[in-house]
This record gives sequence, structure tokens and C-alpha cells, in this order.
Amino acid sequence: MRFLLVALLWLLAPLSAVAGDLVVQVRTPQGAPIVDAVASVAVAHPGPIRFAWPYRMSQHDIQFDPFVLIVPVGAVVEFPNLDRVRHHVYSFSPAKVFQLKLYGHEQTRIVHFDKPGVVQLGCNIHDRMIAFIDVVTTPLAARTDASGVAVIHDVPAGVQSLTVWRPYLHAPGNALVQSIDVASAGGTRVSVVGELRAPAPRARMY
Repeated sequence: MRFLLVALLWLLAPLSAVAGDLVVQVRTPQGAPIVDAVASVAVAHPGPIRFAWPYRMSQHDIQFDPFVLIVPVGAVVEFPNLDRVRHHVYSFSPAKVFQLKLYGHEQTRIVHFDKPGVVQLGCNIHDRMIAFIDVVTTPLAARTDASGVAVIHDVPAGVQSLTVWRPYLHAPGNALVQSIDVASAGGTRVSVVGELRAPAPRARMY
């Protein structure tokens, strides 16, 4: 019995060292942090994906909150209106075309996001309301905070492909891709430098 226990522990020990945390710092060439960037590592994941944050895109102070939301394919996202005025939320994005016609204070609508890709949101009543939902197929994704840092847990060790996407990032498809070498134990830190461009004029839906 003792031999079997030792053998089992020996087999399991390497498994606990094959993944680590990946800390991604995203900044401009001048060193300013880039907030609301999505850092992700593509991995095969046949099962359901569940992130810790709520799948919710609120409307308050005539803005969407958050500016960028990460959800997995298949997620149902809530759109609560916390303002005292009505909103008409819509998207023309190929990953999800929809309309949530005028609805008022403390009313909520839901949308099912069944395809991967970036979904840009707007409000047909308030042109300055813009936000994005990044619908992903990997559990290894996180958004940069106020310091421009995103932490992705349990990234497999070895050479991986890191993608950093953000609205208005000056790069093809608003994304920077680079190969990284993730350590098998402890943490790995990566710095990504990118420039932001001015938003393009947005078409209004009538």
C-alpha cells in the first residue's frame, strides 16, 4: 500500500508544476498603462468555460460599464439599465447582430452570445455610449486593470502564443501577438508595448 501511495504521489507531482501564473503588463511606448486590454492564451478546452466576473453590461451615467467585457462562447449577458432615461442597445458586429429596443430604468434585457469574436456595442439614443464584448473560446483570458496589468492563472508551461487585444490598439485587428515561454513553476512576467489610436467615427442606426 505504501509503495502504491508513493507511486501515485510521484505521478501527480509533475502535474502540479506544469502550469503557472502569467502576469502581462501592457503599456504605451511612453510607459503609460493601457487599461481594458484583453490578454489571452489560446488552448484547447472542450468543456464549458466559466469566468469569475459577472456577465453583465450595465448602463449608468449614460455609459456602458464595463468598457470591455470578456465572456465565453455560449454566455448569456445581462444588460440592465440603471439610468433614469431609456436606452436602445445594438450591435452590427458579425459575431452578434442584435437590437435591444428602448427600455427604461431598472429594466434588464439579455443576449446569448453564441459565436466567438469582438462585439461592439452602441446606443441609438446616446452616441457617446460605446463598449465591447470579447467572446472567447479559451479560459485563459483576463483584462488589464488601472495599472495595465492582467493576471492569467494556470497557464500551461512551455512556449505559448499570447494575444493582447484592445479597442483602438494600433495593430492589425487591434491585436498584438507574440510567443512567450511560460515557466513550469512560480510566475512569468511579460511586457507588451502598443500604441492607441483615436476611435473612428461611428455610424448611427436609425
